[in-house]
Amino acid sequence: MRPKKTRWVKCMPGERCFKPMCKPLNKLKCVSLTLDEFEALRLADLEGLKQIDAAKRLKISRPTFSRIVSSARNKIADGLVNIKAIRIEGGCCKIIKKGR
Repeated sequence: MRPKKTRWVKCMPGERCFKPMCKPLNKLKCVSLTLDEFEALRLADLEGLKQIDAAKRLKISRPTFSRIVSSARNKIADGLVNIKAIRIEGGCCKIIKKGR
């Protein structure tokens, strides 16, 4: 398998885990969202960028961006529908420092 290309993310999430209030964390199943998936959601859904523009920001191809954002949306839906905690962790990312 080919190694993953480094993705460049602008911001780290403030909270790393979101959970339903109805159960304690140790009783919940968990969905893991990588930092690049988090950033893809931010660019596509919060900033409203077109996929080609968002892909350029992450320094990846448009088809790769499409796969990442699709995976992220699937994980978020799974967490919301099936009452799971959502953790943001990992991924092959580097943080863009301010001023770049």
